[in-house]
Amino acid sequence: MKIRIGVILIALAAAVSAQQGAPGASGQAPGRGMGGGRGPAMRSAEILDDQRVTFRLRAPNATDVTINGDWPQGRGVKMTRDDAGTWSATVGPLTPELWSYTFSVDGVSLLDSANPNILRDGTRYSNFLIIDGALSENYKIKDVPHGNVSLVWYDSPTLSAASPRRMYVYTPPSYDKTTDKYPVLYLLHGAGGDEDAWNNMGRASVIMDNLIAAKKAKPMLVVMTNGNANQKMAPGYGVIPGQTTGNTGNPGEVGVVGAFAGGRGAGAPGASGAPNTGRGGGGAFGGAFPESLVKDVIPYIDRNYRTIANKDSRAIAGLSMGGGHTLAATNAHPEVFSYVGVFSMGTAADVSDKLTDLKKAGVKFYYVGHGKDDPVVKVAQGQNLAAQLEKVGINYHYTESTGGHTWSNWRIYLTELAPSLFQK
Repeated sequence: MKIRIGVILIALAAAVSAQQGAPGASGQAPGRGMGGGRGPAMRSAEILDDQRVTFRLRAPNATDVTINGDWPQGRGVKMTRDDAGTWSATVGPLTPELWSYTFSVDGVSLLDSANPNILRDGTRYSNFLIIDGALSENYKIKDVPHGNVSLVWYDSPTLSAASPRRMYVYTPPSYDKTTDKYPVLYLLHGAGGDEDAWNNMGRASVIMDNLIAAKKAKPMLVVMTNGNANQKMAPGYGVIPGQTTGNTGNPGEVGVVGAFAGGRGAGAPGASGAPNTGRGGGGAFGGAFPESLVKDVIPYIDRNYRTIANKDSRAIAGLSMGGGHTLAATNAHPEVFSYVGVFSMGTAADVSDKLTDLKKAGVKFYYVGHGKDDPVVKVAQGQNLAAQLEKVGINYHYTESTGGHTWSNWRIYLTELAPSLFQK
């Protein structure tokens, strides 16, 4: 997979970073020293044959070191120090999945400098590892044909104060080898995320490469936009001239729940199922984004890529806030999309009239997925959305998975949704 961006290296505190590769620390792997006398690299996270994982950190002056991972019982795992000042802990066995973690050293959160695999969620960074198994099989980079991921700037008259804007565009492996036209999936992130979220946290391009190679999904473009109506692009690449937001952080799950609790969060569908129209306030939930997607993004993609430019070759899906944007866009513009996916979102309002319009327009498939312990769905009633789809008679798939409002669920939903797209 060719990603047309420069690689960003994330540096830890200098003392801890240097100590990770210092000679004499336990858990070191054979290798060449760097410079005159620097020892072999520390091994962390080391995945053992029984799917347990050993973490190591050299911090001889620390008094308390823990691991904070997103696996069950992964928070606050105590590490122990040996005589050389190396802290370690072994956890698991862990189930097959992509798991993320950070270290806490005397209360300060640090990355594992021995593990180059890093995720960014807003302004929060973490390391990750993948435990092999059936569930995580599509998350690994395999020896299969790879598509390209481009970072694309486009003009957005609908969001003129935050224009031009940036998005990721995945093209399948065959795109550069043929003159064929392709269907398009518009894939939307949640609150606190940005255009980088689905490709980085969600492994979208890796999942699509593997599904297409296995002939489980049709080759398609995947467009990953920035759904924050007042952001030109993701933070982390420098100050952007004219950037209209100071909110480049990650409000987290509490912000998500609060924004959708009353069904009137900016960017969430109103009682009619149409998008709210606030352009100024609204922060990450800027309500004009669904309109800009339809009026700015889709025309740009159809002009600049070889697409099959009709509703039957166009899909939209989103998680959390992106699920709200998906509802808003499809309810307001039933003539644009034939395939819809709503992840970890729903509606407390009766939108059956909007869904009836969507059915009349010829929607072919609707996917609803959420976790059993998802606090957002408990507020926004994802089950209510499924019940309304049933009432209206729209062909839909409903997944209620374990867990909550997490990327481990959203990766599953994309893996389930993609094979159902553009099959009719």
